[in-house]
Order: sequence, then structure tokens, then C-alpha cells
Amino acid sequence: MDAMDAIRATYFQECDELLSSLEEGLLALEAGEADGDTINAVFRAVHSVKGGAGAFGFEPMVEFAHVFETALDAMRSGKLEPEPDLIKVMLRASDVLADHVQAAKGEGVVDTARADAITAELVAMTAEEAAPAAPSVAPDLPVAPAADEWGFAPLKFEFDEPAAPPSGWRLVMRTTAAMYANGHDAVLFLRELSRLGEASITLVKDELPPLAEIQPETPYLTWTIELPADVAEASILDVFSFVGDDCPIELTRRGEANATAPAPAPAPVADVAAIIASVRHTDEAAPASAEKAAGGADKANAKAAPANGPTIRVDLERVDRMIDLVGELVINQAMLTQRVAESGLARSSTVAIGLDELEQLTREIQDSVMAIRAQPVKSVFQRMPRLVREIAASTGKQVRLVMEGEGTEVDKTVIERLSDPITHMLRNAIDHGLESPEERLAAGKPAEGTVRLAALHRSGRIVIEVSDDGKGINRPKVREIAVGKGLIAADASLSDEEIDNLIFLPGFSTATTVSNISGRGVGMDVVRRSIQALGGRIVISSRPGKGSMFTLSLPLTLAVLDGMVISAGDQTLVAPLTAIVETLRPTRQDVRALGPAGHVLAVRGGHVPLIDIGVALGLRAAPIDPTEGVVLLVESEGGGRAAFVADEIQGQRQVVIKSLEANYQRVDGIAAATILGDGRVALILDVEAVIERRLSERSAPLAKAS
Repeated sequence: MDAMDAIRATYFQECDELLSSLEEGLLALEAGEADGDTINAVFRAVHSVKGGAGAFGFEPMVEFAHVFETALDAMRSGKLEPEPDLIKVMLRASDVLADHVQAAKGEGVVDTARADAITAELVAMTAEEAAPAAPSVAPDLPVAPAADEWGFAPLKFEFDEPAAPPSGWRLVMRTTAAMYANGHDAVLFLRELSRLGEASITLVKDELPPLAEIQPETPYLTWTIELPADVAEASILDVFSFVGDDCPIELTRRGEANATAPAPAPAPVADVAAIIASVRHTDEAAPASAEKAAGGADKANAKAAPANGPTIRVDLERVDRMIDLVGELVINQAMLTQRVAESGLARSSTVAIGLDELEQLTREIQDSVMAIRAQPVKSVFQRMPRLVREIAASTGKQVRLVMEGEGTEVDKTVIERLSDPITHMLRNAIDHGLESPEERLAAGKPAEGTVRLAALHRSGRIVIEVSDDGKGINRPKVREIAVGKGLIAADASLSDEEIDNLIFLPGFSTATTVSNISGRGVGMDVVRRSIQALGGRIVISSRPGKGSMFTLSLPLTLAVLDGMVISAGDQTLVAPLTAIVETLRPTRQDVRALGPAGHVLAVRGGHVPLIDIGVALGLRAAPIDPTEGVVLLVESEGGGRAAFVADEIQGQRQVVIKSLEANYQRVDGIAAATILGDGRVALILDVEAVIERRLSERSAPLAKAS
């Protein structure tokens, strides 16, 4: 990747963040949070996207963003009230702006008819032209580059003192070496200023030094710009919002001595050729300015995306490599601990004490490195409002999306694979869960349905909840469709929970017609497979007439795990610590027979099924006596409990997860593998899968027992 591609990639990355903050701000306005900070953050997001787009010559994006920005400026100045209808138009405009960004990336096209319609609405609301024309160039003066070459209307250049308008703004802009070193260019600022209104731009030639005294790397140009009185001061300052002190300016209202940012006068240049050469410096510097133009919005959008301090961008491969190395460090530290223990050294020896300190330090390093990869789920959640609006529009339903817990952090590898499952579930909630406005009113509900998307931490895992206040799952219809498709037998006896889970079967769909949203029998089965591939589970809770909730439970990271090391047969296994409620040694009175071969364990007034792990995984043919082994009372994500019988417990430790599926193949009942301190490979139990398989084998008696 060359330097230009790297700068462009950075700009697009910044665009994604700016579009997210834009949508977040508009949603806040829609919710009634019409404070000045929110409006300014929204305006600056569009302004920064437009600034970078102009630097790269993405003119369609610039033109649309300018119209959008004009409407936002009118709202910011109080000429437009942030009413619901206006905000809805602006939300659609943010979608079109996102389409422009995707088109600039080469990953899509812009629906021009839709973009033109939104542009017309914005122009009608502001009652002004979408792109005001700049003044023409005097025939006997140097001519700026044409619009098709540089991407902006010709500017009017004058020398000495121009004919000043009777009132308005006077801006003095001085160029500096730092300005060009950081990728800025005077022409870009002049173009933005000309778009604010009728601009008269003058180069101050009295400050230019003799040609013989010019230093090649020193900029000398100073510009005076006259602007009409009706241009807002904030609009002028926003042009320079991302440049900081690199480009000192003086802004005064004619007739007032009101300097905004005084700066010392630079040394001056005297040749028209030098002026034109400076303008053509855009070829080299303009693309680089995109990075600063977009990046500056991080500070401007402090309300939408607060910063905790300075940050750096690091290539993800470097982080992954560091995590791999820390994983190897953990394994080697465990091996060292094992060998010291086998050597018979006392726990009070200096070697053992030093080893304990090393173990603690290794754990802290691992936690710190894993925190680097942790990201808030906000990056996934912020894509969903647009999806909800599009689905609501295509289905003719009124939908309000409520999002909670966007700051919940999870490993980046998990976040990257959350988007598709959440998208499918939201589509399902709106298309199948929510009723039409007429049906809702007839049922005594508000016409607008509510879909809730929430994230939270629970028992060392991340939980994603997608719920709606719709009609719930129509179980008789689901059963009828499943029988008709041959997915279940007509005389099958199923509980409500089992009927609900039929929607996860491949090929199942309750849609009567095929549309661009649903009806092809794919979606929820993909969701379940995707979640299971991440080591997670999905649970349904539905009440007819009240709505449904889909709960996803996922590990916070796919790299490390706190586990209990146990023995079963001749194998060493690891049970995830988050699934273990307690460990115990049962007595004869606690174990009770159930059926010809089953047993249950009496625990605190209840009964849970006993599962011999060695038999369940095929490690031995016959189960051991539970009273001679150790029992792990475990709990599934759905709330079901079971008692795993193992030979013995070796201890508790943190292990590095190694994918068994990637290195070998998928094994039923096994989630992954790890390397222990003695170099042996241990299998990590998939607690949920073991319980589900056991319950499916003995569903009737075990359901009664539990």
C-alpha cells in the first residue's frame, strides 16, 4: 500500500466513525436531546466528512454533504427547529451520505433518485440553493484552476485593497510551514469559505519579499477574505476547526476590532507565478489533508464519542501476534510451575516464591493485553438504526429501536462476528414479531412497535438481548409448518420451548411469501450456527400477544479461559469456571435411581440429572460410582442444571484456548483444547452441548426430575 492509499484508508476509517457519531447525534435529537452540543457535534461530523471528500475529489459526496451541512447550519443558528419530521429527513440524509462513502470506497453505488429527493427536501427546508455559486474571476487577473480539475468553483483573486462591501466579515489567513507539513492547503480553506457566501479573496502582496530572498520551504502567503454579514461567525470558524494553530487567522466584523486568532505577520513573496505554484501545491498536499480533516472531528465530537486520552492506531496483526506470544508465555509459565512442583521444592523456598510472583505478573500482562483487543459493542449497534428504518419502511410498520449497553466491551474477534446474527434477529423481530399499526391498535397497543437491543456482562460472559413487544411466537402455526415441511413427526410430543426452537431448523420459515427480507428458510439457523461457532448459546423466551426475547450468551474472549482441570478416565479435561456452581462429594442418600440406568442427585431440595463425563464423551463404557468420584454442579445458559461426575479435580487455572475445529475437526461435547503445564493437550468441555445431548436422550424422565 503506497502513502496515498494509506491516507485514503485512514480517511474512510474516520468516515465510519464520523457517520456513527452523526447517526448517534441525530437519534439523540429525535429523542428530544436538542442541546447545542449535540447539534454542533452532528454539524461537525458532516463538515469533516465533506472536508476530506473535497481533498480527494469526491465531488458528488461534497455536493450532497454541502446541502446537508447547510440544513444543519440553519438548525444550529435557530432558523430550523429540530422537529421530528426534520430529523427523519436528516436520518435519511445520513443514510445517503453513508452510501456516498461506500461508493467512494468502490463498495457500492448511490441511488441518485433517492439522493436527489433528499436533496430537494433539504433545500426546500432551508429555502436556499443547495450549492451557491462563487463569484466569477476578473478577466485580467490570475485564474484559479477550473472546477472540473480542482473540484471547486473559481475564486476571485485581487491584489492590494479590494472594494470592500459596506458590512460583513474580514478574515486574514496566514500560511505556515506547519500547515503544509500536516497536509493542509490554503486552496481548500478558500474553497470552503467561498461556499459560505459571496466571497472576495485578496492576496496581500505588500508582505511578499523580493524573489531573491525566498526560502524554498517557507510559505509566505497571506490572504484577506471578505464575507457577507449574514454568514454566521461559527460557520467561518468551523472551516478551521480541524487545523488548530497550524493556520493562524484573524476574524473581525467590519467596523469592529475583534480579533479572533491574532498571529505574527510572516515574511512575504512577490511573483504571480509563485502564487499559482502555491495553488498547484494541492496536487501533493490535498490528499494528505483528508487525514487531518477527518481526524479533527474526534475532538469536535467529544459528546458523541468521548475520549479518555491520547490514542494510537496499531495494525491488528501486531496485536494478534502479541496476544499469541503472551499465550505462549502463559503456557511456559504453567510448565515451569509444574516442573518446580514435581521437583519437591517447598512452597516457602525462594524459587517457589519467585514463581508465584511470576505467575501473578503473567496474569496481569495477559489481562492487559486482552484489554487492548476489547472494544465496545457500540461499533456493531450503531449500524442497526439504519437497518431498522429500512426494514420498517419496506414492511410498512412503525418501529422504535431502543439500544442499551453500547459501552459493554468484548474481544474484537467476537464483535466482528456479531453483526450478522444481530442483523438476522432484528429482521426477524420486525418482520415476524411486530404487528402492523392497524393490528396493534386493534389489540390495544400503540401503533409504534418497540424493538430493544441490549448488551450486558453476566457471569464472565457477554449477553446480547433482542426483544420486541409484538405478538410473540405462534406455536400452533410453527408446529403446523414444521410438520408440513417434514421437520418433525405429526405425533411428536413437544414442549413450548421445543416448539420455539423449531425456528432454528434449516429450511424453516413462517413467511407466507418470499420477499427481500424473509421467506427463504434461511436466517435463524444461520444465527444459531454462528453463535455456536463462537462458543455461545441462544435462548428464546416468548409470550403470545406480549412479544419475544432472543438471548445470546457469548464468551468475552476467544483467547483465554478460567477453568477447572478434572480427570475422566485416562483423559484430562477443563470445565469452564463460569459454568460451575459448586463442587461436592455426594453421599449414598444424595444419589437416587431414575429409570433403568439413569440417576439424579438431590441438591438443596431439588433434583438434577447425573451425567458421567467419561461415558458422555466415550472415554469409558460404564459410569463410575458417583460417591467415589467428584461432582461438578453446572448450569447452562438457559438456566438448566446438571451434575457432572468426574474422577478427580486437579486444580483451577487459566488456560489458553486453541481451536480444535481449526486444527482437527469439530467434536461433539468439546468446545476447544488447551496445552497444560506438563505439555499435555487437554480438551475444554462444551457444558451446554453435553447437557443438551443428555436431556434430548432422556427428555421425559429428566424433565420431571429437574
